[in-house]
Formats: sequence, C-alpha cells, structure tokens
Amino acid sequence: MGAVPMGSMPEPVAILSPLAQDGSAAVIRAWLKAEGDPVTEGEPLLELETDKVAMEVTAPATGRLAAILVREGEVQPGLLLGHIVPEAAAPPAGAEAPPAVPEHRLSPAVRKLLRESGLDPARLEGTGRDGRLTRHDVVLAMRQPQVAPPPAGETPRVTRVPHSPMRRTIAGHMAHSVATAPHVTAVFEADLGAIVAHRAAHRAAFAARGVALTYSAYFLRAAVRAMAAAPAVNSRWHEDHLEIFQDVHIGIGTALGEEGLVVPVVREAQSLSLFGLAERVQDLTARARAGRLRPEAMQGGTFTVSNHGVSGSLLAAPVIIHQPQAAILGIGRMEKRVVVRESGGQDAILVRPMAYVSLTIDHRVLDGSQTNAWLSRFVQVLEGWDEE
Repeated sequence: MGAVPMGSMPEPVAILSPLAQDGSAAVIRAWLKAEGDPVTEGEPLLELETDKVAMEVTAPATGRLAAILVREGEVQPGLLLGHIVPEAAAPPAGAEAPPAVPEHRLSPAVRKLLRESGLDPARLEGTGRDGRLTRHDVVLAMRQPQVAPPPAGETPRVTRVPHSPMRRTIAGHMAHSVATAPHVTAVFEADLGAIVAHRAAHRAAFAARGVALTYSAYFLRAAVRAMAAAPAVNSRWHEDHLEIFQDVHIGIGTALGEEGLVVPVVREAQSLSLFGLAERVQDLTARARAGRLRPEAMQGGTFTVSNHGVSGSLLAAPVIIHQPQAAILGIGRMEKRVVVRESGGQDAILVRPMAYVSLTIDHRVLDGSQTNAWLSRFVQVLEGWDEE
C-alpha cells in the first residue's frame, strides 16, 4: 500500500464545553453518541446541565466522533471534551445513503431513568432537537407528585417530590449567598400613577411594532437612572477592592413554575431606550419559558430585578442577592391604596396605584445612606416619569 500523502488526512475538530462569562462550570449528564459514530454538524452530541439550565452541545462539524476525552462529571468552560474527524457532508455520487437515525433516539442515561421511574416515554414530551427526549425531560416528569402508601398500622400519607438538579443548585446558591453577604433590606413605597398613564398612552404603538410594553421595562429604565445616585449598587465585592461597573447588565428573575427560576441578563441596559428594554425583556422571557435560553444569556449580570409582585406578593424581604452582585431590587404587587397628598395647602385623601419597592444590599459594600439615595432616585424617576 502506498504512503498517504502529507495533508490528506483532515485535521480533527475540537468539541469544547460552552464558554460562560462568569466561569461557571457545567455537568455532563450523558453522551448521545459513542466513539466511532457518524455525526452531522448541528446534531446533539451530549447533554450538559448548569445551575440554571439544561442544554445540548451540538457537533461543530460533519464526520465521525473520533474520541471522547471527558465522559462524565463537572467540566469547566472551554474544556476539550472530544474530537471529530471531518468527512464530507454528502456521500459520493451513487453511494447508498446511510439509514436514517430515529428522531427520538434515547440516550443511555434517558433509558436508565425511564427504567428506574417506570415512566412511559410515549407519554412524555421531548424538548431536545427534533423533539428528542432528554434526561432533563424525564427528571421533570419524575417530579410530578407520587402519593406513597402508608406503612402497615400507620395512617399518615405523604407526597415525596424528588429535587430536580436545578432546585438543588438553586438551594445551594441561596445558602451560599446568605452565608457570604450580610443582607440588609430597605423598603420604599412608589406611586405608579405616572407610568400607568404613560403605558396606557403608548402600549398600542409598541404593540404595532410587535413589542409588549410591560411595567418591567419601566422598572429597568428607572434602575439604570438610579445608578447615578449610588454607583456602588452596580458593583462586586473583592477582599482588597470594590469593582464598580460602568455598564449595567441587569438580570431579570423569570419564574418557570414548579421547575424553578432563571435569570436572563439584559446587557448594557444603560444604552437602551424604553422600547429597547421592552423588546429585550420580551425576547429573553419568551426564550426562558420555552427552555431555549443558552447559558451565556444568563451570565455576566451586575444587578438583578425581582418582580415578585407578578405572582401576588406585596413585599418580600430579603430578596436573596444573586452572588457575586452587591444588590437586588424587589418589586411588589401594584394595588390601589388610599394615600394622603397635599393639594393647595390642604391634605387630600386619594386612591392611587401603589407598590412597595425594596433594595436588598450586601452590607459590606453599601450603607444605609447609599441604599436610601438609590431608592429615592428610583422612586423619583417612576413618580415623575419624563421620557417619551
């Protein structure tokens, strides 16, 4: 057999763990392909799970999976996971096409979970590529309450709901935040009448451009403007210095029902208009609830807004800080309340749309005067809304 000419063998293509701006790690849950399997560019290769989202890593090239270098466990961003030897995407003329791979092909990890849980895969909805059933889908199905029969001679009946990986990780982050930062919460009350009127006058124009004008956009815009009153709110604590950010990257807490919550980030919020903020919030929340957020969409936040009032609460305190940030804003439910206002030198009783707003701070970073200055400016912007 003659020697293979130099350069005739294609260079292997690296399979890398996705990059994350804050350097957070992910866990390999399952490889969907075995060494030697043919792969197509864009086809799912393995499942990863971060603290906030489950995702698939897809093939960066068409060819053959030549090597799997990391099979399980935690992986850091940018880690080399394996290699693909590239091949032509289309077979030579006259060659027989390879047999089609079933769209709902189950990975070994998914099959194992299905056996352990007794769940019928035909009754589950897959969120993977082309509707494929993922490990995350099975875990969510397993979390549906199962009533356990009481032991003989005992009457109590209980419901045991296994913790999902997301719920366990959220719990760990919450405990870590409380243990790391001394939390202090200040509460103000805001009259939202000005933004209610502004929204009523402009929501139709926004809708005509395909964007819903929600109150969240006003809260983000007011938060950006309040940063001038206390720049350290948009900062990060280090043992030997305070890092104050020039750009305001605002995370927006987005509930996913029983599954938990995610915090997608509106990057460079200070550069966006009210319309731009409304458009970005709409896109991020829609992708979050559809399970289509990439990990990078939840990285790099410098400040967070929790609009907990949308689920009914008037006040939540403390709203736990999203580490390593210095503060988090809480917005309570808007409701009509009786208030006293001065008019013409006389006190008048009025009914106004009011809401409690809170700022929970890392007391290592901020003191009461800075906290109150920030909240005062935030409320002032909302109550005297002057932007078109």
